[in-house]
Amino acid sequence: MKNINAALLSFGMSGHVFHAPFIHLHPGFTLLGAWERTTKKIQEFYPEVKSYESKEAVLDDPNVDLVVVNTPTYTHYEYTKKVLEAGKHAVVEKAFTTTTQEAEELRDLAKSKGLKLCVFQNRRWDSDFKTVKEVIQNGMIGEVVEATIGFLRYNPNLSPKTHKEKPSPGAGIMKDLGPHVIDQALDLFGMPKSVFADIAITRKDSEVDDYFDILLKYDAFRVHIKGGYFFREMGPSYILHGTKGSFLKSRGDVQEDQLKLNKKPDDDDYGIEPVVEEGLLHTEIEGKVIRKNIPTHTGNYKDYYEGVYQAIANGEPEPVTAQDGVNVMKIIDAAFESAEHKKVISF
Repeated sequence: MKNINAALLSFGMSGHVFHAPFIHLHPGFTLLGAWERTTKKIQEFYPEVKSYESKEAVLDDPNVDLVVVNTPTYTHYEYTKKVLEAGKHAVVEKAFTTTTQEAEELRDLAKSKGLKLCVFQNRRWDSDFKTVKEVIQNGMIGEVVEATIGFLRYNPNLSPKTHKEKPSPGAGIMKDLGPHVIDQALDLFGMPKSVFADIAITRKDSEVDDYFDILLKYDAFRVHIKGGYFFREMGPSYILHGTKGSFLKSRGDVQEDQLKLNKKPDDDDYGIEPVVEEGLLHTEIEGKVIRKNIPTHTGNYKDYYEGVYQAIANGEPEPVTAQDGVNVMKIIDAAFESAEHKKVISF
């Protein structure tokens, strides 16, 4: 098996929770270390790795094959460009960039250099989304007529992370939670014909957008995507209505919470939702109307990094491509334009 040496550009929450455990566990990767600015923590969890003193130290290390750009969104374009110019493959956190133009430039740069550029849209491997995808692909509700995908929370307090709350090209909920639900919608249904969006500030003292409600219009159906911080009592995060029936599902994936408690991705109970989170299917199958809960798939972000490995080692397509990242940015840019001018934006 080919070995791929990987390094992270930070070891905060995302590095500790979403990246290092899966790189470390995969037999085809070797985790070399992370750039740590002030707090040096990575060696507490992985004693054999390096704590790099600078971004340049990572990029100048000839042993590094893959760099994970898991720094704040406003840095993604600059840092990823430097990674690619250094001849290294890249995994880039969401939001991919701050504009469509930046995303397209990175896509083209990676292609010109023959490098793999993967966007980290881990929510495609959530247990809830995997179940929703199967329901649609297997025609359990017939042809989709309307769908709603929400990433809803109750958290009226501002984040202590200033890069999320101070106005900048990478701040706000549209580039934090927005890429999750937009990518899920595009993965299920492809690019829409048009976008109509309402983007607002709802929290006291907030300086950045913290609510969105976006309508994606397709030829024969509509998709609503929503995000916000004032949803204390949440209904289903996935609401699907089709020509034969409906499917309702909570956002019940447990992986993030488990990883924060240092649970390992290869533990027996990893990624398994509680039974109470099972989705409700009310539909017609072979002429018989049924209404029942259906089992939820097991979530596992290991499959994302297996896809990254196959892309680099064996030339397979990236699990989430740079073009996927470009498409998400097109929706985000169109949503801001729509909200500002109160009009439908057509593609």
